Amino acid sequence: MRFGYKAWMLSEELKVESGEFFAEEEFRRGIVGFFGEEKFKASFDIDENLPLEGFSVAGGADGLKISGGCESGLLYGAYAALFALKRGEAAEKISISQKPAVEKRILNHWDNGDGSVERGYSGGSLFWRDGKIGYDLPRLRDYARLLASVGINEISVNNVNVRLQTAKLLTDEGLKDLVKVAEVFRPFGIRLIISVHFDSPVWLGGLKTSDPADPKVADFWNAAAARVYGKIPDLAGFLVKADSEFQSGPNAFGHTQDVGANVIAKALKPHGGTLYWRCFIYNCLQDWRDTVTDRPKAAYDTFFPLDGKFDQNVILQVKHGPSDFQVREPNSPLLGALKNTREALEFQIAQEYTGQQKDLYAWAVQWEEILDAPFNEERTTRDLIGKEIEAIVAVSNTGDDENWCGHLMAQANLFAFGRLAYNPALTAKAVTEEWVSLTFGNAAEIHAPIAKMLLDSRHVYEKYNAPLGICWMVCIHHHYGPSPDGYEYMKWGTYHRADTKAIGVDRTRNGTSYTAQYQPFVRDLYENLQTCPQEMLLYFHRLPYDFKLKDGRTMIQYIYDTHFEGVEGVENFITVWESLKGKIPDEAYTHVRERLAMQLENAKEWRDVINSYFYRKCGIPDEKGRTVYV
Repeated sequence: MRFGYKAWMLSEELKVESGEFFAEEEFRRGIVGFFGEEKFKASFDIDENLPLEGFSVAGGADGLKISGGCESGLLYGAYAALFALKRGEAAEKISISQKPAVEKRILNHWDNGDGSVERGYSGGSLFWRDGKIGYDLPRLRDYARLLASVGINEISVNNVNVRLQTAKLLTDEGLKDLVKVAEVFRPFGIRLIISVHFDSPVWLGGLKTSDPADPKVADFWNAAAARVYGKIPDLAGFLVKADSEFQSGPNAFGHTQDVGANVIAKALKPHGGTLYWRCFIYNCLQDWRDTVTDRPKAAYDTFFPLDGKFDQNVILQVKHGPSDFQVREPNSPLLGALKNTREALEFQIAQEYTGQQKDLYAWAVQWEEILDAPFNEERTTRDLIGKEIEAIVAVSNTGDDENWCGHLMAQANLFAFGRLAYNPALTAKAVTEEWVSLTFGNAAEIHAPIAKMLLDSRHVYEKYNAPLGICWMVCIHHHYGPSPDGYEYMKWGTYHRADTKAIGVDRTRNGTSYTAQYQPFVRDLYENLQTCPQEMLLYFHRLPYDFKLKDGRTMIQYIYDTHFEGVEGVENFITVWESLKGKIPDEAYTHVRERLAMQLENAKEWRDVINSYFYRKCGIPDEKGRTVYV
């Protein structure tokens, strides 16, 4: 028998004996859930000729044949069959064959020991209560089933900003309950990751230092890894955020990142564990008067010189953009640049800067743009997946809210991430329409308008947000709503440097030289005003307000127009949604309608604040005579 990562036994509660039968049980449960007592004949088998975690589903006169390259693949095949049937496909005509693009498809939970969730907009933690692991067992099992249905196979259960409560997961006390969580997720092919603090040798081991060059520190990590794997032998590994935003790390001891990472990686290696090392490192105490330091350069400057120095079980986790999950920013130049170091691509499903699951925002549209962005003249980021990029990670958007995601429609983002991580060749349109079918059905009068709302939502939100790739015009701390100068004179390095004549940061060779970090083709694309994508003009260039765009509008007029259009877009969403009243469940209708009302108020606030801000800077009126507050 072939297995996804290890043979596993299922819980006694399910009254089944092994993974392949579990897939059959899962299929039966799903059929009953979707279609009442109607039955479909299906056969299940492990096919060692299929890729690991791959599957095939074939319909015929004798029913459905579901095959998997391992137990996880078999389970994914069962879900794929259920999805196809739910979308209305005839069982005898179903033909699906898929394999994962990357081995590791990961969710990072930013959950804290007190039950709160950093940047969480869906209630409290699914894992933590009152300083220790605490959960609703049936609910947690439902969550495992939900994640497996879209191919997630690893999750971290605590915040990368580790506090003492969750740091104790490395101790016998902390592991006692984590073992039970692992037992819940294991039958669904999902392995756990523990976020660990770099100072754990001091916090937990009683040492006086966390210096990775100290043999006693290495001994601590060796003992900690042995302890954890003795309890959870299939743990995927550890996740570390070091030297970032006041988290300690190797820099404090005069070491580079590889030195800090490798001492932990060596402790994990005998157990088959992976160390995920985040690359979100920058100077978060920058003086706003400093015009030389440029935050987007930090990750590349830190890690590119270290290519090849990390142990083989280290994966560097790189945010998709060089800033911080902004509505519009370029891809990180670090992605694909490391030829001798393993990399993971990190997304954020939680809508930290994109409406916080109050505003409608389909990440899939932005992720498609990210995947289609050029790496060089011949390859896109999508072409790096499964090669230079060995894992795809996202910050979760789930919590203990009844609908998991706070906003019902935000479920589409979790669904899309899993589907795109498993198969990045899928389009935003395809995964969005699939989710709408599974959630609201296939009737055209319902399906088409909801799908269009989602697919339009990214561009509508961008229109009333910060324009042309400026970034960061959000309220400080909580990041919801406009505050054009909120971060402008602060320590975070998030400056747009607007004055009465111009705005933007020159990141070309004539400015901070950030563009030099890209491959020559991409560097030249961004440096040239004629080829730089309009949506990112102010990310790469400093331009006057009367700069003429390709459509003949001045930049300031474009800003006025798009912010009015953004509000109109939300008003249109409301009109469309109200047309669905009585056609979808009342509870779903009311919930989304309430969220759209919140979004409309937010959009108006963005429009009026941003337009007034720029009018007060430049004194150039809206040529269409609309209300801009002075």
